[in-house]
Amino acid sequence: MVVFHGGHMRAGLALGEDALAEAGCTILAPSRPGYGRTPLLTGTSAAGFADATRELCEHLGITKLAAVVGTSGGGPTAVTMAARHPDLVDRLILQSAVGWLPWPDPRTRRGAHAVFAAPVEPLTWAAVRALVRAAPDRGLRLLLDALSTRPGRDVVAALNPEDRARVIALYRVMRSGRGFLNDLCPVADPTAEVTQPTLVIATRKDGAVPFAHAQSLEAAIAHARLVESRADSHLIWFGPDWPAIAETIRAFLTADLPPTPYRRPPMPLH
Repeated sequence: MVVFHGGHMRAGLALGEDALAEAGCTILAPSRPGYGRTPLLTGTSAAGFADATRELCEHLGITKLAAVVGTSGGGPTAVTMAARHPDLVDRLILQSAVGWLPWPDPRTRRGAHAVFAAPVEPLTWAAVRALVRAAPDRGLRLLLDALSTRPGRDVVAALNPEDRARVIALYRVMRSGRGFLNDLCPVADPTAEVTQPTLVIATRKDGAVPFAHAQSLEAAIAHARLVESRADSHLIWFGPDWPAIAETIRAFLTADLPPTPYRRPPMPLH
């Protein structure tokens, strides 16, 4: 399967992939444009990068994907790939995914351009690393406050020590490159073209991507099912019900597919 990571992530930073691997799937996780070592202009659009990913699959001899997974800001690319390449993609999984509602809000958009612009981005993440190293609990409270509708201190208090350490370790290696600002650009909406079974997972307490995005994705995609997480933040993998959600994902990946619908040829790239 192919996994399109979220914002500030890249190839090699696994998050929630244990559930996918335990279903017997091999994971291909390319860095999206502007992240890691993938040039910003790879594909030039979500549709173009979906096509480039298909070409990568062909180069690797992959003729069928059990699923395409889109996490957070990787959601639109995953939906686009499912819509454009239904002959390759059997299922679609969306986790805390951005949809086609207005996102982010104007204040967050302005802030993102201020702290993630190319000259400033390395300094921003250096400051984050310094904060979580010097004052991990305080740093987590500040960082998770932006990812939850609850106060950050409550989110941190609910984490067990192991998960707290995992979140800190994740923030120590995150980078935005030029990818996050690229994620703020408009993407054409192909949801009406998606024919595959789709699992949409989200929490109402997500402060980064409002729950309404998940509801809109469920409404727009023909064969979508919404699974509501009880996580306290955008990071559903650290919620109390993640083991149950992981089992739902495994069952979804191993279930028999419905009869194959009419398969359109891939849409032309504009």
